Amino acid sequence: MRVRLAGGVVAGIFIVGSGIRVEAWQRDWVGFPARERRIAPMTKDSLYAREIGSGPPIIVLHGGPDFDSGYLLPDLDRLAQRFHLIYYDQRGRGRSADGVSAEDVSLKSDVEDIERVKAYFHVESPILLGHSWGAVLALEYALRHPNGVSRLILMNPAPASANDLAFFRESYVKQLGIDMDEQRRIVAGDAYKQGDPQAVAARYRIHFEHALARLADYEKLMARMKASFMRQGREGILKARGVEDRLMRDTWDQSGYDLLPRLQALDIPTLVITGADDFIPSEIAGHIAHAIPHSQFVKLKACGHFSYMECPEQVRQAVSSFVSTAR
Repeated sequence: MRVRLAGGVVAGIFIVGSGIRVEAWQRDWVGFPARERRIAPMTKDSLYAREIGSGPPIIVLHGGPDFDSGYLLPDLDRLAQRFHLIYYDQRGRGRSADGVSAEDVSLKSDVEDIERVKAYFHVESPILLGHSWGAVLALEYALRHPNGVSRLILMNPAPASANDLAFFRESYVKQLGIDMDEQRRIVAGDAYKQGDPQAVAARYRIHFEHALARLADYEKLMARMKASFMRQGREGILKARGVEDRLMRDTWDQSGYDLLPRLQALDIPTLVITGADDFIPSEIAGHIAHAIPHSQFVKLKACGHFSYMECPEQVRQAVSSFVSTAR
């Protein structure tokens, strides 16, 4: 996801998916392997999907919107000890990018693809878990299909209104301080504009300086991200940017974009999780939680924007408790 800042600078928020194969290691962690699937494999808009675990189904919506589900792995798989996790790469991204052009993707197609995933896995009313931009997509879907979701889990949500987006922009620039100048230099350069993975990785090292609470987690994330950009390559990076541009036009670039008033009519139990050290101000997550009548708001200490990785046990407990007690 990109946020347009002063002077026409384009700044990203979310990490590209890692694409790392971890199934053998997961068997030691959660006790069973992941299973990869292809939804509508003979069509140009086929979707890559991955499932693991058993129990109540959770469809996972990754962030970006120009990235894929790989960055959530292996950490979010901890929930597979109790839940049936269904991940998929959104259309035009990751392993759902082949044969798709950026013009084929819109907010409408992303919402429709959630319906496709539900139908493929035969789940009528799953839990939707959205991280970052994925939380906005989860809300857009729930507002259109309120009877198609049993619960919502919004993890480190992105802004759901133009006002909160402006609030985030202001906070973001203050957090970066003088490093904002170096980021502007990289983004304005030909290498970055042409999708050079090294330039993109260098920019994201600056971008995520204040996104995580601990240096070790930051370095782990940066290593995954750089490897992902290298695998994605110039063509994949540029296609994903095109997808993102279209989705921004469908949402944040709309005059007066604001989901918050509409959320007041949403009759779906909702868990909103944020981190005290998230670079998206916690007030933004709080505004979403306050707008939804049946919501729980959890703010995790010593935890940043990637709470499932930084505070995995707290996230697991919060999700398990929420699903057990939600009406």
